[in-house]
Amino acid sequence: MVNYYRYLPISEGDQYWGLSILNAGSTRIPAHRDYPYRQHPSDHYFTWNKGRVLQEYQVIYIAGGEGSFESTHVPETAVPPGTVILLFPGEWHRFKPATRTGWDEYWVGFRGEVADNLVKRKFFDTSMALLPVGYSAAVVDLFSAIIDQTRTERPGYQPYAAGILLHLLGYVFSQTRQQSFGDTDGIKNKMEHAIMLLRSKIDEDVSIREIAEQLNVSYAWFRKWFKLYTGLAPQQYVIQLKMDKAKALLADSGNTIKGIAYQLRFEHPLYFSKLFKEKVGVSPESYRKNHANQC
Repeated sequence: MVNYYRYLPISEGDQYWGLSILNAGSTRIPAHRDYPYRQHPSDHYFTWNKGRVLQEYQVIYIAGGEGSFESTHVPETAVPPGTVILLFPGEWHRFKPATRTGWDEYWVGFRGEVADNLVKRKFFDTSMALLPVGYSAAVVDLFSAIIDQTRTERPGYQPYAAGILLHLLGYVFSQTRQQSFGDTDGIKNKMEHAIMLLRSKIDEDVSIREIAEQLNVSYAWFRKWFKLYTGLAPQQYVIQLKMDKAKALLADSGNTIKGIAYQLRFEHPLYFSKLFKEKVGVSPESYRKNHANQC
């Protein structure tokens, strides 16, 4: 997980769209680390003792670890992994990771008439600031897509990112409504957790048996249900992730093929090149050349 945040300028035209992204980021807070980091602007920085009041909405996803949350309308409550935290303009709040675990967080700050209307129509409410969506690779993907748009700030990125945000809010609402009709599927939650673990370890030597142990299931049970859930055996899924990451790294001419192979923990560059051609259909060199010609 890459620590990143950006606070964004909003033009008059962006505001006319009805939903504007004010800030976005992702942070891994290790255990026993002060929270939040002090690099944030003064109007966003806070301490647990004082809390804060923002003049914007924020949607925060706790992808790992656990902590606590409290607001004007929500008493101090434990926050398990897989929780979405919603912050509302003018609403006092405070939250923090547990000292012993830390946590991984994704967030987006926003405002606009579209968000105001969702609250006015009771799709979201200050008394329901904690939404248990569970481990969700889909939620992480949507946050990551918004963050990617903020990195370059290309013309027209605000409406595009706002559209992804609306998708994210709709997904969160849908998941919480579905869960309100009964218990979540334990298998689904474990598989989503496994997918997130595998994605977070793409630059590491991944042990499928260790993943199964983290989920408190047997290796055989995990392999069976993971393939049924994703269509791929766990090791094949890891290889697919590595190929996707390799394609992104090959797009940057500053990365050597040898360096990419070792970064993705392949034993030898020749094996990496052979596997890449097998899975992608062309060699790493040809893929890089084709990508350069398309740019």
